[in-house]
Amino acid sequence: MEIGSIVLVLSVVYYGAEGSHIVGGRDAVPHSRPYVASLQQRGRHGCGGLLVKEDFVLTAAHCQVTVPFTVVLGGDLLAAKEPTKQTFTTVRSIPHPNYDGHANDIMLLRLNAKANLTAAVQLIPLQRGRLRAGGNCITAGWGDIGDNNTLANRLQEVNVTILSQRRCRKTWGAVPITRSMVCGTGVDNFQGFCSGDSGGPLVCDGAAAGVVSFSGRRCGDPRTPDVYTRISSFTDWIVNVINNEPLAV
Repeated sequence: MEIGSIVLVLSVVYYGAEGSHIVGGRDAVPHSRPYVASLQQRGRHGCGGLLVKEDFVLTAAHCQVTVPFTVVLGGDLLAAKEPTKQTFTTVRSIPHPNYDGHANDIMLLRLNAKANLTAAVQLIPLQRGRLRAGGNCITAGWGDIGDNNTLANRLQEVNVTILSQRRCRKTWGAVPITRSMVCGTGVDNFQGFCSGDSGGPLVCDGAAAGVVSFSGRRCGDPRTPDVYTRISSFTDWIVNVINNEPLAV
């Protein structure tokens, strides 16, 4: 979906293929990212997410769909029946009230039950401090592995270098880059997230610093750096929802 000159990395579903990599990335060590969730419909991966409480997953607001997601935790191979996997359905989707199709692209999903925390399923803390330009982070997901409409089967990850707001705004030009966004690029050209990685985590120093939001026409293109929703801008909202959202009836 295009908005002006940007192309959002939406929850487009494609068939997977083993042995390939997220754009410019690598296979994650199995279950080394125990907080990553696969949001699925009809058994097919659509978006990523991250487990922030036993019964809450954080993702991107643009991933919102009209029917409940199936949420798979503890997975590495999407197609395999791994004993580590735990499967849930979503009972509520709670997008940020100020999401406008571009800014404030963040959403909480309430699960129908609490996850059992194991070695393969863990919460991730929220990053609260400032991100330093030039800092090294990681993003992970099961999205498009070659910018050619092919999803990964095994969880992929890629290194991310944080950009300054000034540089990101200059590079994106007329596309608004707000203070509640953070930008990053791969170490090399054409490394980064792609379709199907939406809602997945940007992890810096072991904490969740961002949620995959949008990129340019070509995945990993340094001329249009990857843009994440900055989690620290929404900590109060996240904590308030998690602490006050009523139980499902």
